[in-house]
Amino acid sequence: MTPGPPGSMSIEPVRIPDGTDHPTETSVRSRRSRRRAGAGVTTVAALLAAPTVGSAQAAEPEQLAIDLADDTGAFHGGASGSLYGVYGDGVPSRNVLEGMHICTVSTKAQDGPQHPGADALEMLPPFVDSGGKDVYIYMTDIYRGFPYERPGADGPARLADFEAKIKKQVQQVLTMGDYRNHVVFVPFNEPEGNMFGTGEWSYNKVVWLNDPQYYFEAWKKVYHLIKGLGPDARIAGPNTSVLYNQVKGFLQYAKANDVVPDVMTWHELSSPASVRTNVAKYRQTEKDVGVGPLPINVNEYGHNYHLSVPGQVVQWVSAIEESKIDADLAYWNIDGNLNDSAVEANKGNGQWWLFNAYGQMSGRTVQVTAPHPNQQYTLQGVATLDESKKQSRALFGGKGGDADVVFKNIDPKLFGTTVHATVQEIPWTGQVGDSAQPLRLADQELKVGADGAVTLPMTGMNEMSAYQVILSPGGNGGVLDTPSVSWRQTYEAENATYTGSGYSKNGPEGTPTNVGGFATSGSYNVGGLRTGSDGVLAFDVDVPQDGTYGLSVFANSYNLYDLVKGQGPTNVFLRVDGADPQELRLPLGYTWVVWGHTDTQVKLTAGKHRITLAAKDPDLGVTKGDAIIDKIDLSLRDRHVTAPAVYEAEYPPSPEPGPATPTPAPRAPAPCHWPRATPRPSGAAPAPTVKRPCPSTTWAAAAQVSPSTLASSTCPRSEAASRAPTGSGCSCPAASTRSPSPASHMNWPSTGCGSPRPAAP
Repeated sequence: MTPGPPGSMSIEPVRIPDGTDHPTETSVRSRRSRRRAGAGVTTVAALLAAPTVGSAQAAEPEQLAIDLADDTGAFHGGASGSLYGVYGDGVPSRNVLEGMHICTVSTKAQDGPQHPGADALEMLPPFVDSGGKDVYIYMTDIYRGFPYERPGADGPARLADFEAKIKKQVQQVLTMGDYRNHVVFVPFNEPEGNMFGTGEWSYNKVVWLNDPQYYFEAWKKVYHLIKGLGPDARIAGPNTSVLYNQVKGFLQYAKANDVVPDVMTWHELSSPASVRTNVAKYRQTEKDVGVGPLPINVNEYGHNYHLSVPGQVVQWVSAIEESKIDADLAYWNIDGNLNDSAVEANKGNGQWWLFNAYGQMSGRTVQVTAPHPNQQYTLQGVATLDESKKQSRALFGGKGGDADVVFKNIDPKLFGTTVHATVQEIPWTGQVGDSAQPLRLADQELKVGADGAVTLPMTGMNEMSAYQVILSPGGNGGVLDTPSVSWRQTYEAENATYTGSGYSKNGPEGTPTNVGGFATSGSYNVGGLRTGSDGVLAFDVDVPQDGTYGLSVFANSYNLYDLVKGQGPTNVFLRVDGADPQELRLPLGYTWVVWGHTDTQVKLTAGKHRITLAAKDPDLGVTKGDAIIDKIDLSLRDRHVTAPAVYEAEYPPSPEPGPATPTPAPRAPAPCHWPRATPRPSGAAPAPTVKRPCPSTTWAAAAQVSPSTLASSTCPRSEAASRAPTGSGCSCPAASTRSPSPASHMNWPSTGCGSPRPAAP
């Protein structure tokens, strides 16, 4: 372990998953593109220790530096937007929306045939009532096809048809009462490839980037049409596929003709680095032209390979938050699941929990210096300091291996001379795999160094995970919590032994050079367990002690595949050392390589064992269907695993200034039930229901929570700060069970997801 900055205090490394090997076999499966044309061992331990000096020969670990004295602006919260992520009221549920802190949604015009569901006026009320700020209506999505199939013999006729449809859309919005204040009209979507491009359905088959006059005239006509019907209506544009240099000419024309958009929009199907670079470039363009500064919504960001992966998405979040803009996750797969965040029956996956943590940030953002600034697929992060709460939060990730996270310039007036540090991991749980609350890796009291810094050495980070550190005043004598899991290990299917017929090793799947593919642990997966097969996939494991272990099989079975669609989930057979058979049903996906997980438990003695997944079992039967396997995860199910989540009293905001070491607030006496629904082997004893006090403040929608699904999930910490999705496993009595009334959300500031919002009555 290497020391932190001079005078700072260090701790024992927070040990988390090692990276896994990446074989180089070529792919044997292809899939459709976007919608528009080795084992890692984890010993989770973090122990307080005196500073130590690292070996002179050891390489210095990378450092993520968080300067609490370098204010970079008010926390904005705009990265939690969604393109086509809300299908309608209940899909996903309002709890899921609220808990993900969704800020903006871009969706289709009411009754548009572009995609099923996601009609603007049907999802507008539940979205706003769930805390959402703005709905961006893609007015062009009133048409089929992409490019949009507009009727008409020529350009003027097609434009006239569109104007008639625009008029109807605006008139519909004007009937929505105060909800209309949360609508932003987007009259054109990627015009260079659609209405003012070179294709069959374009205005005159001339791209506006080369000859902008017809697009500019159409923009002016449509702008005046919308404003004429609703003078206070907001209009966004030009909504180009990238930030072209020609946007400067668009702004010059808009200024000269008094048709400047209310919100500037474009798309970033690029990289987080491009977000920072292009926002800075655009802000300079505004100064050159003499307009703005306008609010920005990058209303499509991220690649398919990135979505669902906390370690990838946190890199985008850091760039978006640093730029103080709004942005919407791209729509690559199915609508209504918050862009691969909401899974099964209103549960959240790892990506949902990342945005849940992001939405709990507050106060001011502070400077984060990454080891490789503005470089994708490296360690990046975002951090805040809320002086009223006496709390700092940091979210980071994007690389595997080791790094030091250093908090600098810790104010003793806020934190005292000892800080309480909680370190959590938000793991990848698959595109359609549910997730419990973030894993607690460490809970520690750290002395602040003479230079005002503390260092947290992170070892064995997983590049697919994101991590959160919460700092608050320490030194109050409270009991520190143990890690959520004391031992974990991942075994990749491509490294397991396969016997029998039908074997295939598939991949590489999604990678930095194949961003259209789906994220896959280790980049590869294995096929062969299917109807008629005699295949056996054997994992050789080594465990540290006798006990019950949680076993998660990450797998995929395409629901419309011929061998699958007739009977549903594919079944396979699990044995340990040839005994104790179990039948497992593997998760279905909407296409191949969309990963979920099936969970069970196995009893193991210390040492080596062989765990097999087979297509036949002499006692239980045969496989029906077809499945591919990504990996298995083993975790020791000791007393720490079955303990419920802990919510520290210092996490809620302090109502009044107080001492640097506050007295913990008392908890409410009402019991909170934590049912667990992890599948268990036949005949196993049911997992216990644990009761513990609820936090004193609950969220208004608590009465909607069904205490039946997510194992070890969360109750809200305070003032809706930690909103778990429906089925969170928490049944706390609510302080108020009234749903927020629409009026309580009206008249919010029109821009800025970080703006204050009125509380529900």
